[in-house]
Amino acid sequence: MPRINWLGWGAGAALVAFVYHAVIIRLVGSEWGRADFDYCYLIPGVMAYLIWERRGELLSMPSRASWAGLWAFGGAVFFLLLGELGGEFLSLYLSLWFAILGVCWTLLGWRKLQVVIFSLSLLLLAFPPPNYLYSRLTLGMQLLSTRLGVEFLHLLGITAFREGNVIDMGFTQLEVVAACSGLRFLIPLLIVGMLLTYYFREKWWKRTLLMLLTLPLAIAMNGLRIGISGVLARTYGPAIVEGPAHDAMGWVMFLLSAAILTGCMKLLTTRGKPMLAVFPPASGDPARGPVSSAPLLAGLMLLAAAAGYLQYRAMTPDVLPQARNLSAFPLRLGEWEGRSVPMESRFIEELDFTDYVQIDYRDGRQRVVDFYVAWYERQSKGESIHSPETCLRGGGWRFERNGAVEVDVPGYRKVRVNRTMLEQNGQRMLSYFWFPARGRYLTNGVELKLYTMWDSLTLRRTDGALVRLITPLYPGEGEGDAEQRLLDFLAQALPPLEGMLPGEKVVPVPTNGQTP
Repeated sequence: MPRINWLGWGAGAALVAFVYHAVIIRLVGSEWGRADFDYCYLIPGVMAYLIWERRGELLSMPSRASWAGLWAFGGAVFFLLLGELGGEFLSLYLSLWFAILGVCWTLLGWRKLQVVIFSLSLLLLAFPPPNYLYSRLTLGMQLLSTRLGVEFLHLLGITAFREGNVIDMGFTQLEVVAACSGLRFLIPLLIVGMLLTYYFREKWWKRTLLMLLTLPLAIAMNGLRIGISGVLARTYGPAIVEGPAHDAMGWVMFLLSAAILTGCMKLLTTRGKPMLAVFPPASGDPARGPVSSAPLLAGLMLLAAAAGYLQYRAMTPDVLPQARNLSAFPLRLGEWEGRSVPMESRFIEELDFTDYVQIDYRDGRQRVVDFYVAWYERQSKGESIHSPETCLRGGGWRFERNGAVEVDVPGYRKVRVNRTMLEQNGQRMLSYFWFPARGRYLTNGVELKLYTMWDSLTLRRTDGALVRLITPLYPGEGEGDAEQRLLDFLAQALPPLEGMLPGEKVVPVPTNGQTP
């Protein structure tokens, strides 16, 4: 029998399970329970089979403890702190993956790890992306699939018009909802494509081409499915494309897509050459020899130290700077007259902010600026600032241009904002948004998460806000007119706003309510 470091594997598995037990429960019980990700339950079984299939190679190669595996443990610690202190579940899932990689790397060594690295990589596809990213992907796929479905109906001579994600066929309308966007079988099809590529024995460029075919194939097949749904609805009525029939059509298209990928693999195979790789069984004497646990022990101590610090943080209060009540924000700013706009309770519950204000301001010419601020006294997992990009894209707005710029506010100072030009059905709007966070003006979600983690470590603060301004382009106006309107408004709104939101230096108010 080969020499296996059972103590090392047991210690690694035990500590990973202890540190990440809440993460694993959420991932398996909540994330994988969603309809869009229920295929993830199969991934651990597929991983186990792929590793078992390579058992011959694994048994014939000696395990060599590797200190290089500490890089993986370093990644686990970084993403653990980012997830817990920056408020992002995906970071915690990535931390779990790096911890598993670290255990395998330190105990097996790099040469042996290469045999199982593909199997471990499959687990990355079992981690749902953040909601703001998944919403953007879903919306993009909805619109693209709707457009392809309409083009398919036109090829068949059927009159159909597209309005966003709705197909109007005159006698009925078909709405391409999020569940029909194509992402639900795009990711499983991507896994199928990866598995086919893994077994494909051809040159690297043929394997790459096979993998790249997966994305356009999934998009095209989903558009075809929507087009067929329109034909069936025209012939048999809208009820035919609802309920079980809708699900059955999805499965048919998925299996057909997998068959097409297999056919492409067959076409790319050189004549007379086997198409699929066959891994040899174990032969000869199994590799023997002692395996050091020192690298693993060092990695586990690093992970345990990070987990211990987070446990200590959980038992000590954070600093919660207090902002003034945003409802007191002035409704009159120079020539601007404002009217408060209440938000629906369902949006308030979803956004999880501490306080907010939303006001429509009009100038003397009745030009409107929509002003919105959401304030969070603390950010944590599932309760963090939401980027307005998700909501705007979800409303069907197309981003013509989007990026961080520095604007010169008249009579005030330069301010860094995210400037976005939006378009929908001929209507155009200009938007500024940014995230005031502990004295900084941040403009994207990545730097917001990183600074939130850093300030949580150094300042014990995770407070922050979102500020968003939108103004339409009126008839006869250009971008310059809308730009000047936002700048003139900011000249009036920034001074009182910055006086209400906490800055870099504040009087700390601990969570126990006692003033220091």
